[in-house]
Amino acid sequence: MQYACLVYHEESKLAAISDDELQKTIADCIAYIGELEKSGHHVMSSGLQSVRTATTVRQEAGRMTTTDGPFAETKEFLGGFTIIEAKDLNEAIQLASNMPVGRTGCIEVRPLMDPMQEVHDPLDKRLATCIQNAILASSQCNP
Repeated sequence: MQYACLVYHEESKLAAISDDELQKTIADCIAYIGELEKSGHHVMSSGLQSVRTATTVRQEAGRMTTTDGPFAETKEFLGGFTIIEAKDLNEAIQLASNMPVGRTGCIEVRPLMDPMQEVHDPLDKRLATCIQNAILASSQCNP
């Protein structure tokens, strides 16, 4: 099963880190990703540019609207992500606990939605059913 390890930072804490400490953390992240690759757990990783470069897109009353910046004003922002392959949530948590960026922020571990696998959350069940129905309808339209 695949899990997203979402890395959150506080901008003020990240800005306060020395260049040497930041360089070491980045080098440690690259080495950590190399270890994930060797063990067959790494799917992909990427950092994200500043929240100041974000645009939020919405559809309201049939119209698309855009807003500069993220949706919510918070202390923490999503700074990057790593997608890993793990046998279960416990293994995913164990792998995420070794991420060097955990020293400067926090890591949220969430399973990726696979509509063909069993899900337990009621909203996830609804979404999975609708995705399955859409896939089935699409395959019937495009033989």
